[in-house]
Amino acid sequence: MYVITGGAGFIGSNIAAALDAAGEEIVIVDTLGANDIKWRNIAKRRLADLVRPEACAAFLEANVSKIEGIVHMGAISTTTETDVDLIVQNNVRLSLDLWAFASRHAIPLVYASSAATYGGGENGFVDRDDDAYLAALRPLNPYGWSKNVFDRFVAERLRRGERTPPRWAGLKFFNVYGPNEYHKAGQRSVAVQLFEQIRERGFVRLFRSDNPDYGDGEQLRDFVWVQDCVDVALWALRTEGVKSGIYNVGSGTARSFLDKAKIVFATLGMEERIEFIDLPDALKGKYQYFTCATLDKLSAAGYNARSTSLEDGLVQYIKDYLATEDRFR
Repeated sequence: MYVITGGAGFIGSNIAAALDAAGEEIVIVDTLGANDIKWRNIAKRRLADLVRPEACAAFLEANVSKIEGIVHMGAISTTTETDVDLIVQNNVRLSLDLWAFASRHAIPLVYASSAATYGGGENGFVDRDDDAYLAALRPLNPYGWSKNVFDRFVAERLRRGERTPPRWAGLKFFNVYGPNEYHKAGQRSVAVQLFEQIRERGFVRLFRSDNPDYGDGEQLRDFVWVQDCVDVALWALRTEGVKSGIYNVGSGTARSFLDKAKIVFATLGMEERIEFIDLPDALKGKYQYFTCATLDKLSAAGYNARSTSLEDGLVQYIKDYLATEDRFR
Protein backbone atom coordinates (compact mmCIF):
# COMPACT_ATOMS: atom_id res chain seq x y z
CA MET A 1 0.00 0.00 0.00
CA TYR A 2 1.24 3.48 -0.91
CA VAL A 3 -0.16 6.56 0.84
CA ILE A 4 -0.24 9.78 -1.20
CA THR A 5 -1.02 13.01 0.60
CA GLY A 6 -2.37 15.61 -1.80
CA GLY A 7 -3.20 12.64 -4.00
CA ALA A 8 -6.12 14.40 -5.64
CA GLY A 9 -3.97 17.43 -6.47
CA PHE A 10 -1.86 18.06 -9.52
CA ILE A 11 1.40 16.15 -9.10
CA GLY A 12 -0.09 13.81 -6.51
CA SER A 13 -2.86 12.58 -8.81
CA ASN A 14 -0.36 11.91 -11.58
CA ILE A 15 1.75 9.86 -9.17
CA ALA A 16 -1.42 8.03 -8.13
CA ALA A 17 -2.17 7.26 -11.78
CA ALA A 18 1.29 5.76 -12.29
CA LEU A 19 1.12 3.61 -9.15
CA ASP A 20 -2.38 2.46 -10.05
CA ALA A 21 -1.22 1.53 -13.55
CA ALA A 22 1.59 -0.49 -11.96
CA GLY A 23 -0.98 -2.50 -10.01
CA GLU A 24 -0.17 -0.98 -6.64
CA GLU A 25 -2.74 -0.36 -3.91
CA ILE A 26 -3.10 3.37 -3.28
CA VAL A 27 -4.61 5.45 -0.52
CA ILE A 28 -5.22 9.14 -1.13
CA VAL A 29 -5.18 11.70 1.65
CA ASP A 30 -6.85 14.91 0.47
CA THR A 31 -9.94 17.10 0.43
CA LEU A 32 -12.00 17.43 -2.75
CA GLY A 33 -14.00 20.58 -2.02
CA ALA A 34 -17.36 21.61 -3.39
CA ASN A 35 -16.33 22.27 -6.99
CA ASP A 36 -16.79 19.97 -9.96
CA ILE A 37 -13.12 19.65 -10.90
CA LYS A 38 -10.75 18.20 -8.33
CA TRP A 39 -12.53 14.87 -7.85
CA ARG A 40 -12.10 14.24 -11.57
CA ASN A 41 -8.33 14.03 -11.02
CA ILE A 42 -8.88 10.67 -9.30
CA ALA A 43 -12.10 9.55 -10.98
CA LYS A 44 -10.29 6.83 -12.95
CA ARG A 45 -8.28 5.50 -10.04
CA ARG A 46 -8.76 2.20 -8.21
CA LEU A 47 -8.58 3.40 -4.61
CA ALA A 48 -8.00 1.35 -1.48
CA ASP A 49 -9.16 4.30 0.62
CA LEU A 50 -9.75 8.06 0.55
CA VAL A 51 -8.81 9.81 3.79
CA ARG A 52 -9.29 13.37 4.95
CA PRO A 53 -6.08 15.10 6.16
CA GLU A 54 -7.27 15.39 9.76
CA ALA A 55 -7.74 11.60 9.85
CA CYS A 56 -4.33 10.87 8.30
CA ALA A 57 -2.42 10.18 11.53
CA ALA A 58 -5.00 7.70 12.81
CA PHE A 59 -5.12 5.94 9.44
CA LEU A 60 -1.35 5.58 9.29
CA GLU A 61 -1.11 4.12 12.78
CA ALA A 62 -3.96 1.68 12.10
CA ASN A 63 -2.38 0.47 8.84
CA VAL A 64 1.33 0.74 9.52
CA SER A 65 2.07 -2.91 8.67
CA LYS A 66 0.61 -2.50 5.17
CA ILE A 67 2.34 0.73 4.13
CA GLU A 68 5.23 0.33 1.69
CA GLY A 69 5.86 4.02 1.13
CA ILE A 70 4.52 7.55 1.64
CA VAL A 71 4.41 10.23 -1.04
CA HIS A 72 3.84 13.60 0.62
CA MET A 73 2.55 16.07 -1.97
CA GLY A 74 -0.10 17.69 0.22
CA ALA A 75 0.36 21.42 0.82
CA ILE A 76 -1.04 24.86 0.29
CA SER A 77 0.85 25.55 -2.93
CA THR A 78 -0.60 28.96 -3.72
CA THR A 79 2.36 31.32 -3.93
CA THR A 80 0.11 34.31 -3.22
CA GLU A 81 -1.39 32.89 0.01
CA THR A 82 -0.87 35.39 2.83
CA ASP A 83 -2.28 33.43 5.82
CA VAL A 84 1.05 32.23 7.14
CA ASP A 85 -0.48 30.40 10.11
CA LEU A 86 -2.56 28.36 7.68
CA ILE A 87 0.54 27.63 5.60
CA VAL A 88 2.46 26.48 8.68
CA GLN A 89 -0.39 24.22 9.73
CA ASN A 90 -0.63 22.55 6.34
CA ASN A 91 2.91 22.73 4.95
CA VAL A 92 5.08 22.40 8.03
CA ARG A 93 3.17 20.62 10.78
CA LEU A 94 1.95 17.70 8.64
CA SER A 95 5.41 17.29 7.12
CA LEU A 96 7.01 17.06 10.57
CA ASP A 97 4.47 14.45 11.65
CA LEU A 98 4.94 12.33 8.51
CA TRP A 99 8.73 12.45 8.87
CA ALA A 100 8.47 11.28 12.46
CA PHE A 101 6.07 8.46 11.52
CA ALA A 102 8.17 7.28 8.56
CA SER A 103 11.34 7.39 10.67
CA ARG A 104 9.76 5.53 13.57
CA HIS A 105 8.37 2.75 11.39
CA ALA A 106 11.15 2.58 8.76
CA ILE A 107 8.92 3.53 5.81
CA PRO A 108 10.33 5.21 2.65
CA LEU A 109 9.20 8.82 2.25
CA VAL A 110 9.24 11.16 -0.73
CA TYR A 111 8.11 14.73 -0.09
CA ALA A 112 7.58 17.81 -2.23
CA SER A 113 9.95 20.66 -1.67
CA SER A 114 10.00 23.45 -4.26
CA ALA A 115 12.19 25.60 -6.46
CA ALA A 116 10.42 28.49 -4.71
CA THR A 117 12.90 27.91 -1.86
CA TYR A 118 15.61 29.43 -4.07
CA GLY A 119 13.96 32.85 -4.09
CA GLY A 120 15.47 35.12 -6.69
CA GLY A 121 18.30 32.69 -7.32
CA GLU A 122 21.01 34.81 -5.71
CA ASN A 123 22.57 31.65 -4.27
CA GLY A 124 22.06 29.57 -7.37
CA PHE A 125 19.74 26.61 -7.90
CA VAL A 126 21.88 23.90 -6.35
CA ASP A 127 20.14 21.04 -4.55
CA ARG A 128 22.39 20.99 -1.50
CA ASP A 129 20.92 19.74 1.77
CA ASP A 130 23.38 21.22 4.26
CA ASP A 131 21.97 23.86 6.58
CA ALA A 132 24.63 26.46 5.77
CA TYR A 133 23.36 26.62 2.20
CA LEU A 134 19.67 26.26 3.05
CA ALA A 135 19.98 29.05 5.64
CA ALA A 136 21.31 31.43 2.98
CA LEU A 137 18.28 30.99 0.71
CA ARG A 138 15.75 33.81 0.68
CA PRO A 139 12.33 32.63 -0.61
CA LEU A 140 10.12 35.38 -2.00
CA ASN A 141 6.82 34.23 -0.46
CA PRO A 142 5.46 32.31 2.56
CA TYR A 143 4.94 29.16 0.47
CA GLY A 144 8.61 28.99 -0.51
CA TRP A 145 9.63 29.83 3.05
CA SER A 146 7.51 26.97 4.45
CA LYS A 147 9.19 24.48 2.13
CA ASN A 148 12.62 25.72 3.18
CA VAL A 149 11.63 25.43 6.83
CA PHE A 150 11.06 21.71 6.39
CA ASP A 151 14.20 21.21 4.29
CA ARG A 152 16.17 22.80 7.13
CA PHE A 153 14.41 20.60 9.68
CA VAL A 154 15.58 17.55 7.72
CA ALA A 155 19.11 18.95 7.49
CA GLU A 156 19.18 19.37 11.26
CA ARG A 157 18.02 15.80 11.85
CA LEU A 158 20.86 14.62 9.61
CA ARG A 159 23.41 16.79 11.42
CA ARG A 160 22.36 15.33 14.76
CA GLY A 161 22.52 11.80 13.44
CA GLU A 162 18.91 11.12 14.38
CA ARG A 163 16.79 8.34 12.94
CA THR A 164 15.45 8.99 9.44
CA PRO A 165 13.24 7.06 7.05
CA PRO A 166 15.25 4.21 5.49
CA ARG A 167 15.00 5.97 2.12
CA TRP A 168 13.83 9.53 1.65
CA ALA A 169 13.92 12.31 -0.91
CA GLY A 170 12.87 15.95 -0.91
CA LEU A 171 12.04 16.94 -4.48
CA LYS A 172 12.47 20.58 -5.50
CA PHE A 173 9.98 20.82 -8.34
CA PHE A 174 10.47 23.65 -10.80
CA ASN A 175 7.68 24.97 -13.08
CA VAL A 176 5.55 21.87 -13.60
CA TYR A 177 2.86 21.63 -16.29
CA GLY A 178 0.56 18.82 -17.38
CA PRO A 179 -2.87 17.20 -16.92
CA ASN A 180 -4.92 17.45 -13.71
CA GLU A 181 -3.85 20.98 -12.82
CA TYR A 182 -7.18 22.56 -13.77
CA HIS A 183 -8.48 22.98 -10.20
CA LYS A 184 -5.60 25.33 -9.37
CA ALA A 185 -7.36 28.38 -10.89
CA GLY A 186 -4.90 31.28 -11.11
CA GLN A 187 -2.05 29.00 -10.01
CA ARG A 188 -2.35 26.78 -13.08
CA SER A 189 0.72 26.57 -15.27
CA VAL A 190 1.34 29.11 -17.99
CA ALA A 191 0.89 26.26 -20.50
CA VAL A 192 -2.81 25.77 -19.84
CA GLN A 193 -3.42 29.50 -19.47
CA LEU A 194 -1.79 30.21 -22.84
CA PHE A 195 -3.81 27.43 -24.48
CA GLU A 196 -7.09 28.82 -23.15
CA GLN A 197 -6.26 32.41 -24.10
CA ILE A 198 -5.37 31.43 -27.65
CA ARG A 199 -8.44 29.21 -28.11
CA GLU A 200 -10.83 31.78 -26.64
CA ARG A 201 -9.33 35.08 -27.81
CA GLY A 202 -6.87 34.28 -30.57
CA PHE A 203 -4.05 36.09 -28.73
CA VAL A 204 -2.07 35.93 -25.49
CA ARG A 205 -0.87 38.42 -22.92
CA LEU A 206 2.58 38.14 -21.38
CA PHE A 207 4.24 40.27 -18.72
CA ARG A 208 6.48 43.15 -19.70
CA SER A 209 9.88 43.04 -18.10
CA ASP A 210 10.92 45.64 -15.54
CA ASN A 211 14.41 44.11 -15.41
CA PRO A 212 16.82 45.57 -17.99
CA ASP A 213 18.54 42.20 -18.35
CA TYR A 214 15.42 40.61 -19.84
CA GLY A 215 13.20 41.64 -22.72
CA ASP A 216 9.40 41.56 -22.59
CA GLY A 217 8.25 37.95 -22.37
CA GLU A 218 11.84 36.76 -22.18
CA GLN A 219 11.79 35.96 -18.47
CA LEU A 220 13.22 32.45 -18.16
CA ARG A 221 11.88 29.41 -16.34
CA ASP A 222 12.71 25.75 -16.09
CA PHE A 223 9.45 24.24 -17.35
CA VAL A 224 9.11 20.54 -16.51
CA TRP A 225 6.58 18.03 -17.86
CA VAL A 226 4.65 16.41 -15.01
CA GLN A 227 5.46 12.84 -16.10
CA ASP A 228 9.15 13.61 -15.61
CA CYS A 229 8.30 14.57 -12.00
CA VAL A 230 6.36 11.33 -11.55
CA ASP A 231 9.25 9.28 -12.86
CA VAL A 232 11.72 10.85 -10.43
CA ALA A 233 9.33 10.48 -7.48
CA LEU A 234 8.74 6.77 -8.12
CA TRP A 235 12.44 6.16 -8.72
CA ALA A 236 13.27 7.75 -5.37
CA LEU A 237 10.44 5.94 -3.59
CA ARG A 238 10.84 2.42 -4.92
CA THR A 239 14.49 1.91 -5.91
CA GLU A 240 16.59 0.09 -3.36
CA GLY A 241 19.96 1.68 -2.68
CA VAL A 242 19.07 5.18 -3.87
CA LYS A 243 21.01 7.79 -1.93
CA SER A 244 18.63 9.83 0.21
CA GLY A 245 18.69 13.60 -0.13
CA ILE A 246 17.19 16.74 -1.64
CA TYR A 247 17.01 16.69 -5.43
CA ASN A 248 16.08 19.23 -8.07
CA VAL A 249 13.37 18.07 -10.46
CA GLY A 250 13.34 20.11 -13.65
CA SER A 251 14.32 19.93 -17.29
CA GLY A 252 17.73 21.46 -16.74
CA THR A 253 17.00 24.05 -19.43
CA ALA A 254 15.69 27.61 -19.02
CA ARG A 255 13.15 28.71 -21.63
CA SER A 256 11.23 31.95 -22.04
CA PHE A 257 7.50 32.54 -21.78
CA LEU A 258 7.74 33.83 -25.33
CA ASP A 259 9.12 30.45 -26.43
CA LYS A 260 6.22 28.73 -24.72
CA ALA A 261 3.61 30.95 -26.38
CA LYS A 262 5.09 30.39 -29.82
CA ILE A 263 5.05 26.61 -29.36
CA VAL A 264 1.38 26.69 -28.38
CA PHE A 265 0.47 28.88 -31.39
CA ALA A 266 2.38 26.51 -33.70
CA THR A 267 0.77 23.40 -32.20
CA LEU A 268 -2.68 24.89 -32.73
CA GLY A 269 -1.76 26.04 -36.24
CA MET A 270 -2.60 29.66 -35.45
CA GLU A 271 -0.94 32.99 -36.23
CA GLU A 272 1.13 34.45 -33.40
CA ARG A 273 -0.58 37.38 -31.67
CA ILE A 274 1.13 38.48 -28.48
CA GLU A 275 0.45 41.52 -26.28
CA PHE A 276 2.47 42.64 -23.27
CA ILE A 277 1.04 43.91 -19.99
CA ASP A 278 2.65 45.40 -16.89
CA LEU A 279 3.67 43.18 -14.01
CA PRO A 280 0.97 43.38 -11.28
CA ASP A 281 1.91 45.37 -8.20
CA ALA A 282 1.46 42.26 -6.04
CA LEU A 283 4.30 40.52 -7.92
CA LYS A 284 6.78 43.38 -8.01
CA GLY A 285 9.82 42.48 -5.94
CA LYS A 286 8.59 38.88 -5.67
CA TYR A 287 9.03 37.81 -9.28
CA GLN A 288 11.65 35.33 -10.45
CA TYR A 289 13.27 36.30 -13.75
CA PHE A 290 15.34 33.16 -14.08
CA THR A 291 15.13 29.59 -12.80
CA CYS A 292 17.02 26.54 -14.00
CA ALA A 293 17.54 23.25 -12.21
CA THR A 294 21.00 21.80 -11.85
CA LEU A 295 20.57 18.04 -12.31
CA ASP A 296 24.11 16.83 -11.58
CA LYS A 297 23.19 15.49 -8.15
CA LEU A 298 20.23 13.54 -9.52
CA SER A 299 22.40 12.06 -12.25
CA ALA A 300 25.16 11.15 -9.80
CA ALA A 301 22.59 9.28 -7.71
CA GLY A 302 21.83 7.06 -10.68
CA TYR A 303 18.84 8.73 -12.30
CA ASN A 304 19.67 9.25 -15.96
CA ALA A 305 16.31 9.39 -17.75
CA ARG A 306 16.22 12.08 -20.41
CA SER A 307 14.09 15.15 -19.64
CA THR A 308 11.15 15.89 -21.92
CA SER A 309 11.77 18.95 -24.10
CA LEU A 310 9.36 21.87 -23.85
CA GLU A 311 8.29 21.27 -27.46
CA ASP A 312 7.51 17.60 -26.88
CA GLY A 313 5.80 18.18 -23.54
CA LEU A 314 3.53 20.96 -24.80
CA VAL A 315 2.53 19.05 -27.93
CA GLN A 316 1.67 16.00 -25.83
CA TYR A 317 -0.25 18.11 -23.29
CA ILE A 318 -2.31 19.84 -25.97
CA LYS A 319 -3.00 16.89 -28.24
CA ASP A 320 -3.56 14.23 -25.58
CA TYR A 321 -5.36 16.33 -22.98
CA LEU A 322 -6.21 20.00 -23.48
CA ALA A 323 -7.69 19.64 -26.97
CA THR A 324 -9.70 16.52 -26.11
CA GLU A 325 -13.10 16.00 -24.53
CA ASP A 326 -11.53 14.29 -21.49
CA ARG A 327 -8.64 16.40 -20.23
CA PHE A 328 -8.00 14.31 -17.11
CA ARG A 329 -5.40 11.60 -16.66
